[in-house]
Amino acid sequence: MRTLTVLACTLLLAGCGSSNSDVMQDSDIGSTAISSDSGQRTLGVNSYLWHATLDTLSFMPLASADPFGGVIITEWYSAPQAPDERLKVTVYILDRHLRADGIRIAVFRQTRSGTGWVDAQVQPDTATKLTDSILTRARELRLATQATNH
Repeated sequence: MRTLTVLACTLLLAGCGSSNSDVMQDSDIGSTAISSDSGQRTLGVNSYLWHATLDTLSFMPLASADPFGGVIITEWYSAPQAPDERLKVTVYILDRHLRADGIRIAVFRQTRSGTGWVDAQVQPDTATKLTDSILTRARELRLATQATNH
């Protein structure tokens, strides 16, 4: 929760720049660029993929979220209906463009045994289903943004 608060404050403060700063949105690639007299700094990831990933994984607590490096790591999460199983997800956003190959997901699973938590096999399609959900949400966000800009 602290990570989300810090991220929100960072984004809010970035939007409060002086008169020498301009914030531009590139709707084709969904990246945010911040320019100033000292040069231009661009986030290295697609903002639609970034926000879609946070939306999709919002039910899981976050361990780390790096918007410049494009890495989101969750804490271990146990669903209420499966308390003896837990999942952890790491998402890598690899590109500034909204593309299917611009995201990579690693899913980790553990089950509880008599000696504690033990690594377990993840269903082969789990990462694919998460990727599909994130891409679908990213496209929805992009379409919503384009609809408000026209």
